[in-house]
Amino acid sequence: MNLPPRRGDGPRRAAPLRLRRLRHITRVDAWRPGARLEPIARFRFASRRPLVQVPGMFPFLSPQKTRIPEPGEALPGRAEPMAVPARHYVLDAPLDAAFEGMERAMFGMGCFWGAEKRFWTAPGVVSTAVGYAAGHTPNPTYEEVCSGRTGHNEVVRVVYDPQKTSFAAMLERFWEGHNPTQGMRQGNDVGTQYRSGIYAYDDAQRDLAERSMELFQARLREAGFGDITTEVRPSPTFYFAEGYHQQYLAKNPGGYCGLGGTGVSCPVGALAG
Repeated sequence: MNLPPRRGDGPRRAAPLRLRRLRHITRVDAWRPGARLEPIARFRFASRRPLVQVPGMFPFLSPQKTRIPEPGEALPGRAEPMAVPARHYVLDAPLDAAFEGMERAMFGMGCFWGAEKRFWTAPGVVSTAVGYAAGHTPNPTYEEVCSGRTGHNEVVRVVYDPQKTSFAAMLERFWEGHNPTQGMRQGNDVGTQYRSGIYAYDDAQRDLAERSMELFQARLREAGFGDITTEVRPSPTFYFAEGYHQQYLAKNPGGYCGLGGTGVSCPVGALAG
């Protein structure tokens, strides 16, 4: 029997070649080698993120992606720094300069696209940049960081005016902007590059970071969350990420942002006095 054509039948366009990021994957936490995964509920297309390859059983869930490699296991990298735009796409400030009289902060809190936007919108912030830090490989590429073989974290470096804001205000945005109890992941983004981290530029920043973590841990426990896994350490070398990553969500307003806070407030300002 010949049926009338259904609405939408006909030539189809070729599927886009790149995926944004897999989202809403059910039962990821329960996956083990040989286990069956439930279907992926939703995914979105984009033009910038590298293709997510799935040869068999989801290699992005490999143990290699959630273990920081030893220095001898890391990729060699290169001596040449990454080329980046001279000025901030949103703030029209230098992306890299001496910034006389300004102070810096560095955070890892999941995908750096959303992390950077959270800080460039903060009062008193002069400039922001995204990059890679806290690993072994010099001047890595995004693809190398995603391989799990550099040890780097996706980070945002923030430059702010201490006359208009404070490190305590930066910490408040950090703690409330993500879930710091998830180890080597943030939401559905899994890997060492998504770990929570505070990279202090001096002893005063480190002291305030550690005290704020104690305060926030108590608040999180009251709300039913587990232990904070945030690493607090002296600021490592910051390697710029590729130019297209800088201020990505300003250039692509509908772009992916996987950050999601806990809904728990962290009044760090009370510690700064």
